[in-house]
Amino acid sequence: MSDYIVRATAGGGSIRAFAATTGELVQHARAVHHTSPVASAALGRMLTAAAMMGSMLKGEKDLVTLQIRGLGPLKGAVVTSDSHARVKGYVFNPNVEIPSKYPGKLDVSGAIGEGYMSVIKDIGLKEPYAGRIQLVSGEIAEDLTYYYAQSEQTPSAVGLGVLVDTDTSIRCAGGFIIQLLPDATEDVISTLEKRLNAIPYFTDLLDMGQTPEGILGMILEGLDMKILDKVPTEFYCNCTKERVEKALISMGKDELEKIISEDKKANLHCHFCAKEYDYSEEELQRLLEEAK
Repeated sequence: MSDYIVRATAGGGSIRAFAATTGELVQHARAVHHTSPVASAALGRMLTAAAMMGSMLKGEKDLVTLQIRGLGPLKGAVVTSDSHARVKGYVFNPNVEIPSKYPGKLDVSGAIGEGYMSVIKDIGLKEPYAGRIQLVSGEIAEDLTYYYAQSEQTPSAVGLGVLVDTDTSIRCAGGFIIQLLPDATEDVISTLEKRLNAIPYFTDLLDMGQTPEGILGMILEGLDMKILDKVPTEFYCNCTKERVEKALISMGKDELEKIISEDKKANLHCHFCAKEYDYSEEELQRLLEEAK
C-alpha cells in the first residue's frame, strides 16, 4: 500500500484520529495539472484533507467536496472524495507564482488570499449538507479546524503539509485530523493539547521516514491509541466518454444543432483529470438523434 490513511481511536474512545501519507496522489495531481510549487502545495493539502474526510463517510455512494474561493492569484480550488478515499481536484490558476514566506515555506495563504471555504456532503439525503466559513488564514488546515468547530461543533485539530522538491516534484505529502468526542475528559484534552503543541511539522516527520501510524503514536502518546484500520487512497477520476455524452445530450437538441452547424465538432475537457474528449460531426449527429 503506497498512499494510505490510518484510522484510530484513543482516550478510551473519546478521540478519533486519522493520518495520511499522500505523496503519490499529490504528485499525480501535479503532473496532470502542471501546477507551480505553491499551487501544488495548496491542491495537495486539499486533496489530503478530502481523502481523510472521505474515509469518514459511511455510504457506498457518499461524496464530500471542498471548495475554496479566494481573492489571491490562485483564485480557488475544488476537490472531491468518495467513501473509498478516492480523490480528484484542481486549482483555478495552476501557474501562480508568488514569493515564498521564507526559504522553504511556500506562501499558500498569500496565493489564496481572503475568501471562503465550502464543505458539501452528499450522503443520500434529499439535499446535500453544505457548510461555509470565511477563511481564517488561507493555510487550509486552520480553516478546516475552524470549519469543524463552527459548522459541525466538533473540536478538531488538523495538520496538512506538502513538501515540494527543488525540481518541483512532490517529495512527500500528508496530514492528520484529530477530533474530540463529547465524552472527552479535561485530562484527555490537556494531554492532547500538549502533544499537539510539541509535534514537528507532519511532512518533516514523513521526510525523516516516519509513518502515519508512528506520527499518530507520537501525537496520542499516553492516550492508549488503538489503530482500527488502514485505507488506501488514490487520485481517481470517474469521467468517461459515455458520461460526457450524457452531458452533451442533456444540453438539448437546440444547443447540439448549434454546435454542429457552427463548429462541426466538439472538444470537452475534464477539469478534474485534464482528459480531453473529442466528438466528430457524425458522433454529434448521433447524440442529436438521441436528444430528440
